[in-house]
Amino acid sequence: MSWKRITPEAAAALIAARTPVLLDVRDERSYAAARIRGARHLDNQSVQAFVASVEKSVPVLVYCYHGNSSQSAAAWLAEQGFAEVYSLDGGFEYWRGHYAIES
Repeated sequence: MSWKRITPEAAAALIAARTPVLLDVRDERSYAAARIRGARHLDNQSVQAFVASVEKSVPVLVYCYHGNSSQSAAAWLAEQGFAEVYSLDGGFEYWRGHYAIES
């Protein structure tokens, strides 16, 4: 399996059209303060339950602070059998300056 980097513009279109699972891999405090609408927090404690409970065919969009750490997470999720995995370029820091967030 493979994963892809995705621009924020393409990610917004993906979210609007297909409702991917959104995964925030930032620290718990940052996630609690603000996140992309509908995102789930993913960390070392929750990752195994996520992998076991989510259908591998649904698109998954992973983001971090700036789009670097999410690439490793996306690669790992693809290795676990998720068929369509994306890492958000620019991460949450870019997203919050251009798109809606929740807090």
